[in-house]
Amino acid sequence: MPVILIVDDEPLQRDILKTILDAEGYETRTAGSGDEALKLLSDMRPDVLLTDLKMEGMDGIELMESVPKEPFAPSIVIMTAHGTIASAVEAVKKGAFDYLTKPLEKDTLLLTLKRAVERAALLKENLRLQKELYGLFRIEGIIGGSEKMKTAVDVVRRVAPTTATVIIRGESGTGKELVARALHYNSPRRVRPFVALNCAAIPEGLFESELFGYEPGAFTGALSRREGLFEAAKGGTLFLDEIGDLPIQVQSKLLRVIEEKAIRRLGGKDPVKVEVRLIAATNKDLEKETSRGAFREELYYRLRVVEIELPPLRERKEDIPLLAESFMGKYNREFGKRIKGIEPAALKALSGYGWPGNIRQLESVIEKAVLVNDTGTIGLKDIASELRRAHTGGLPLELPEGGLNFEELEKELINQAMERAGGVAAKAARLLGMSYKTFIYRLEKFRGR
Repeated sequence: MPVILIVDDEPLQRDILKTILDAEGYETRTAGSGDEALKLLSDMRPDVLLTDLKMEGMDGIELMESVPKEPFAPSIVIMTAHGTIASAVEAVKKGAFDYLTKPLEKDTLLLTLKRAVERAALLKENLRLQKELYGLFRIEGIIGGSEKMKTAVDVVRRVAPTTATVIIRGESGTGKELVARALHYNSPRRVRPFVALNCAAIPEGLFESELFGYEPGAFTGALSRREGLFEAAKGGTLFLDEIGDLPIQVQSKLLRVIEEKAIRRLGGKDPVKVEVRLIAATNKDLEKETSRGAFREELYYRLRVVEIELPPLRERKEDIPLLAESFMGKYNREFGKRIKGIEPAALKALSGYGWPGNIRQLESVIEKAVLVNDTGTIGLKDIASELRRAHTGGLPLELPEGGLNFEELEKELINQAMERAGGVAAKAARLLGMSYKTFIYRLEKFRGR
């Protein structure tokens, strides 16, 4: 139920307003002065503050300016006589939602309060989403106990509160956008937009209009003004993913924007000031790209004020169990499942695999495993086919650097297959992709030892 605080130093006016609003289903509280209203506001969070402009002592504008702004600041509606409309208009410029002229008309009053309540609800929802996003992209949520990840997270923690330009390097699927969002949502810019562009997904001829926008008539079909991503990210963060794929001519214009902090829309003459934090990411070796003339050296050095290197998953295998457990929990919630854990054999297989698709591939494997599992724990059977498919027919493990005893590995796989097949040799043979005859031969060979 929406809550409205009525502030008026005329008791009759307060009572009339309370009677009207109570009848409409609002929860109302009243105060006879600005000071009394502030005392009430220390204990309550109304959706709307409906206050008279002219009151003894603290007036409506002074009250408005004294209301705590964060969090859940109410929408403020000013009531005023005709002689003080100019003051009410000034209050709106200072942040009041709207004003009403006395004598109040019931329909106008109710319509204005309905809109004010809707605005308050929208602001609360935005704040809730911001908190949710902050929780989702908090620095502590970046999983990694390996030394390389600890180093990367330490850099994120130190530079997030700053305005420094950052370039994030790493193979596809290593979590570059996750880090970019962590930088944004752990900075003072978290309440402003985070805008992302995948440079590898934009046709070459559309880059300038996407980034800088355009004026009417800039090209065929440009019927009205359109803001580009720099303007859309005003006050926030612009994330340019796969910046190594940015065309060389657009690189020159991006460099100019960084230097001048202004853009020119296509077809426009006047510069438009833009204040954004730029974060870029790439899976390319930009030093090599600059040496062969495919990437502007000046732009490269402008972007790498701070550099964050994300290691591939094969170089941080100690993090795989943590990541797998995290993804299991995520998809338990999403699919309404209750998978309790991952069997040791499955974890061993996950840790032994090379993960060419990095974290993104691991998440996909766990997502499918949670979806198809009906035993309560993720086992080899839930992941083996995915790993074999990704590994073009190979086993879900890599050859250790020190080598291995192949016969011992074969013996272990046969024993696991028999255990999983409940001792039924034909079923165990199918699990290993062998003929029944071949499987029996190998089983007897190892049992004879």
